[in-house]
Amino acid sequence: MRRRPLTRLALLAVLASLGTAAHAAPAFQLPFPCNQTWSGQTRTNHSPQRSIDFNRANDLGDPVVASAAGRVTVVRNLGNTSYGRYVVIDHGGGWTTYYAHLNSWSVSVGQQVSRGQRIGTVGSTGGSTGPHLHYEQRRNGSAVSIVFNGSGAYYWGTRSYTSRNGCGGGGGAAGTVRTNGANLNVRSGSSTSHSIVGSLANGASVSIQCQTRGQSIAGYYGTSNIWNRIGTGRFIPDAYTYTGSNGFVAPQC
Repeated sequence: MRRRPLTRLALLAVLASLGTAAHAAPAFQLPFPCNQTWSGQTRTNHSPQRSIDFNRANDLGDPVVASAAGRVTVVRNLGNTSYGRYVVIDHGGGWTTYYAHLNSWSVSVGQQVSRGQRIGTVGSTGGSTGPHLHYEQRRNGSAVSIVFNGSGAYYWGTRSYTSRNGCGGGGGAAGTVRTNGANLNVRSGSSTSHSIVGSLANGASVSIQCQTRGQSIAGYYGTSNIWNRIGTGRFIPDAYTYTGSNGFVAPQC
C-alpha cells in the first residue's frame, strides 16, 4: 500500500522535533558563583538587544563562571572598544555564551570548562562606562532570549537574580538522557557487563555526581568512554547524555 506524503505542516513539525532533540539548550545557570545575588538589566537599546548587563556594589574583580559546560572558542581583547576583554564558550548544538568587559580571564582557546568553573573577573574594559558583566546566549550566532535554570530572564527592565550555579555540592553537573526513543539502562558500573539496576526514559533530567572512564559506547552523541555516576552504584554512558560538552563536566570519580 502506498503511503500518503506528509503535508508541509506535518513535515515541519517532524523536522522541528528532530532539531529539538538533537540541539536541546544546555541547562544554563547564572554566570556567578552559588548564592550570589546580582542585578540584571535589559533594555531595548542594548546591542544585541537580548543581552543582559549584570552588576552589584563593588563588583570590580569579582569572579565570572561558565553558565554551562563547553569549549572556549574565543579569548580576545578589543582594547577600548566594544566588548573589550571577552570570552566565548561553545556548548554544542549551535549554542554559545559571551562574557564581555572582563578585567581578566583565566581560560584559553580550546580549553574544556565545566559549568561553574571560573573563566575570568568582572571589569570595565572596551566600551563600558563602569564595572559590570555583559552576558549573551546565542543560538547559531544570533542572540536569543536568555534562560537560567529553565526560567526566562526579565525583559525589559531590571531584576535581581540569585545564582544556583555550583550549588549542587561536589561540583556536579546536570544532563539530559537522549536516545532514539527507547529507555536507557542504568548500570551498577561503567560497562555493559555490570548489572542493570534501573532505567531512564528519553528526555529524563539527571544530576551527574562525578564521571569516570570505562567501556567505550556508541550512542546518540557519538562514541565515548565516559560514564556518568548519577547515584551510588548507578552509572549511565555519556554517549547517551546531553551535557553541552564531549568531555568531562563534573569531577572524576
